[in-house]
Amino acid sequence: MIYAQSPLAIGLFVFFVLFVLGLSFYLARRTTSSAGYYAAGGQIHWFVNGIAFAGDYLSAASFLGICGMIATAGYDGWMYSIGYLAGWMVALFLVAEPMKRLGKYTFTDALDSKFNSKSIQLMAAFSTLVISVFYLIPQMVGAGVLVQPLLGMPHWVGVVIVGVVVTIIVATAGMASTTYVQFFKGALLLIFTTVVVVGVLGRGLTTHPDAGGRKAYHEFRTLTASVDADGRLQVAGYEPVADWKSTPFGKAGFVKLVKDGVPSIWKVEERNGQIVLEETLYVTKLPDGRKLYNGGDIKEGRFFPVGHIKELKVDGVEVAETGPVGPFAYLSALKDSTIVLWGKRYIKEGEVTTTVYYQKPTPGARMLRPGLKFKVDNATGTQKFNFISLMLALFCGTAALPHILIRYYTVPSQAAARKSTIVGIAAIGFFYVLTLFLGIGAMTNGVINLTDNNMSAPLLALSFGVILFAIISSIAFATVLGTVSGLIVASSGAIAHDLMDNFLGMRMSDKGKVLAGKISALVIGCIAIYLGIVFEGMNVSFLVGWAFAVAASANLPAILMILFWKKTTAQGVAASILVGLVTALGLILISPDMWVRYGLLPQNAPISFNSPALISIPASFLALVIVSLLTRKSAVTEEASETAGA
Repeated sequence: MIYAQSPLAIGLFVFFVLFVLGLSFYLARRTTSSAGYYAAGGQIHWFVNGIAFAGDYLSAASFLGICGMIATAGYDGWMYSIGYLAGWMVALFLVAEPMKRLGKYTFTDALDSKFNSKSIQLMAAFSTLVISVFYLIPQMVGAGVLVQPLLGMPHWVGVVIVGVVVTIIVATAGMASTTYVQFFKGALLLIFTTVVVVGVLGRGLTTHPDAGGRKAYHEFRTLTASVDADGRLQVAGYEPVADWKSTPFGKAGFVKLVKDGVPSIWKVEERNGQIVLEETLYVTKLPDGRKLYNGGDIKEGRFFPVGHIKELKVDGVEVAETGPVGPFAYLSALKDSTIVLWGKRYIKEGEVTTTVYYQKPTPGARMLRPGLKFKVDNATGTQKFNFISLMLALFCGTAALPHILIRYYTVPSQAAARKSTIVGIAAIGFFYVLTLFLGIGAMTNGVINLTDNNMSAPLLALSFGVILFAIISSIAFATVLGTVSGLIVASSGAIAHDLMDNFLGMRMSDKGKVLAGKISALVIGCIAIYLGIVFEGMNVSFLVGWAFAVAASANLPAILMILFWKKTTAQGVAASILVGLVTALGLILISPDMWVRYGLLPQNAPISFNSPALISIPASFLALVIVSLLTRKSAVTEEASETAGA
C-alpha cells in the first residue's frame, strides 16, 4: 500500500488549521489579563469544560496509540484505556474540588497555598515542566505520523507544523483558545469515531479483507527447505546458506536468504519432519541511521498492510464472512475464530540492528483476554511487576497531570469543577469503548502498518474511503493541537508564574506575566519539536505511560498528603517531588525500551522492567513522610512564632 495524497484530505487539514488559528486570534482580543491568559478568567461553562477535559485527555495516545496497541496486542492494548479511565475516579473523588479551592493559575499554587515555600515553588514548577515535556513527546510523534499519509511529507514536517501552530495558539489567547480548541475537537472526535465504528460493524468480519474493492493485504509466502550433506540450507531459487544455525538470525529462529543479491529474512520452523520457512517483514537500521525496509524494496511512505482473519467461525460453523453484525455478535464471532497477529524480535549483527515482524496465528478467545502483551499465564515475577507497575501509573497519573489539573481553574466554582469532571468521564468512557472496535477493525481488515501501528485508526478510516480518512486524520491532528496547547499553557505558567514571579520574586505586572508566558510558550514549543523528531516510531500510548508514571510519582503523593495528612511540611512536599522525579526518570532511562533507543539490545538493560511506578510512587510517599516527621518540629515552632507575632 502506498500513502496517496488527496486534495480533499489536504483541504480539510488546511481548514482545521485555519479554523483553529482564527479562533485563537479572535479570542486573543478578549485576553488581556494574566487570569484570562492562564485560566480563561475562570468563566468557562462546566459542560464546555467537561468536553474540553475529554478533548485534552483524548490525546494522540488515546486515538492513535491505543488503537494501534489493540490492533497488534488485542485486549492488552485496551488495558491502557481501562487504566486511563480508572484514573479519573481519583480525580473526581479526591482532587477536583480541592484543586479548585486551593489554586489560582497553576498546580504549584495548590501545593504551595498553605506554605508559601520557595522549595515547593521550585520543585513543583520543575515537576510541571518535566511531566509536560514527557507528555509532549508522544503528541509530537503522533503529529509526524499523521502528516506522512495526509500531506505526503516527512515525519519531521508534521512535528514542526504542530509546534508552530500550537505556539501561535498559546501565544495569542492562552487558555481561552486552548479550551475551545479542545471542546470542538473533543466533540468531533466522539462523533466521527462513532461513524467509523458503525462502518466496521456494518462491514462485519471476513477472511478476505480485500473483498469488495478494499485495499488488499500482503499475501505472505511459505517455502520449504532441506539440508544438504554439508549442512547447508537449500531453498529453491535462493543461494545456499552455510552454518545458518550459528548466525544471530539462526539463534533467534530465523534465516537470511539471498536471491539476485537481495537479502530476505524468513522464520524457520520444523513441521512433520520438514523445514518450513515463512516470510517476514523487517526493518534494518544501519550505523549511519538509514533504514532499509525488507532489504530496501519497501521505500519510505510504503508498507505491507497486514491484519486478517485466518479462520472465521459463527456459532461453530466456518464461514468466509459474517455480513453486518451488532457489537456483541462481532465479538462473539471473533472469540471462535483464528486471527493473524504479529511477533517482533530485535536481532543485532555487529553495528546493524534488524527488527523482524513475523506472523502469529492466534485464537480469538486468546486475543480477547489479557496475556498477549502482558504475560498472565506462567508469568515471571518481573512480568507481574511490570504489569502492576504500569496499571498503578495509569490509575494514579491522571489526577497528577499538570495540564489536566489547571483545567479546574477555568470554571467559576467547586461545584462546576465536579460537574465538568463527570461530563469528562462520560465522554472519555464512551470513546474508550469505541477504541476497542477501532483496534479490532484494524486488526482484521488488513490495514496495519507494523512499522508504525499508530496509524491503525486513520488507515481503517481510509479503507472506507478518502473522505472519512481525511476527516478522521484532520480531527486526529486537531487532537494533537488541543493536547499540546494545554501542555504548553501548563509549562508556560510554571516558568512565568511559578518560577519567575513567585520563586525568583520578580513581581511582574499583569501584562508582564502574560508576555513572560508567551515567550515561555515559544521556548517549550521548540523543545517539543526537537523531541518529537528524536522519538519517531515509538508507540505514542506507550510513551504516555511513561509520562503518567513520572506524574504519579512526583505529584500525586504531595497532593494527597497535603489534603489528608496534617503533619505534612513544606520540606516534605519538596523532597517527595524530587525523589519521585529522580527515581521515575532514572529507572526509565535504564529500562529495556530505552536501551533500544540507544541502539542496544533490550535484554542487556540494567533492569528488566519498563514502568517504574511500583518503585517510584512508594519512594515518593516515603520521602514525604520521613522528611515531614524530621522537619515537623521546626515547622510547628515557626507557626507558633508567627502566631505570637501576630
